[in-house]
Amino acid sequence: MMKRIFSVITLFIFHICLVHAAPPHKYVRIITTQGECLLMLYDETPLHRNNFVKLVRQGYYDDLLFHRVIRNFMIQGGDPDSRHAAERQRLGEGGPDYTIPAEFSDSLFHKKGVIAAARDENPEKASSGSQFYLVQGRTFTDAGLDSLEQMRLGGRKIPPYQREVYKTLGGTPHLDQNYTVFGELISGIDVIDRIAAVETDRYDRPLQDQRMDMVALTRREAINLEREQAGLPPKNGVFVKFLDLFRPKY
Repeated sequence: MMKRIFSVITLFIFHICLVHAAPPHKYVRIITTQGECLLMLYDETPLHRNNFVKLVRQGYYDDLLFHRVIRNFMIQGGDPDSRHAAERQRLGEGGPDYTIPAEFSDSLFHKKGVIAAARDENPEKASSGSQFYLVQGRTFTDAGLDSLEQMRLGGRKIPPYQREVYKTLGGTPHLDQNYTVFGELISGIDVIDRIAAVETDRYDRPLQDQRMDMVALTRREAINLEREQAGLPPKNGVFVKFLDLFRPKY
């Protein structure tokens, strides 16, 4: 009888874990000199998503600088050499000894607030293992987007829904399909504006250091965040935490 009860409980736990698997996205909290923002990483770019989360959990980005800041364009960071950089030191060459294959998708584009991977001029457009940028960009008119399609995109048409975003929210459409976009800020987008507004030197490095720390949300934090977004209350009870122990690795 006890064996049957144990089997039923085991099957119940297994069923719960399958039905309520990992949340659809991973999230990272970015703490900067100018405030905090919350980043959602895209499932459509798993290589970049998993690499970024791995580095965050290792503390790789803690106390690094946004070493390249260009107003109305983007703010860039992720160079490990920036952690203890001297004043006026040129930065932007550091990173792990690997690259990440490009992961392009027509649905992922350079609207304001996205995160994308920096890279050098390699023909495969493979991404830096750690360096990234957050897009500020600017808004465009239809005429401006038409001109961009002909002059910089080689005739490639920007989809209508993306054109609306570029005309209202803004972004950097000339980078689409050239650099991998792998997530977007779901809060704190004004942090980009504040960092982009700081004074920089002739190499685009801020005169006052703009530092970052990052924390990956736990599975339970991510689940509760998505429940909140759906208008549902969080779940933090003892039984919920017990079931969390049996879920697949997050």
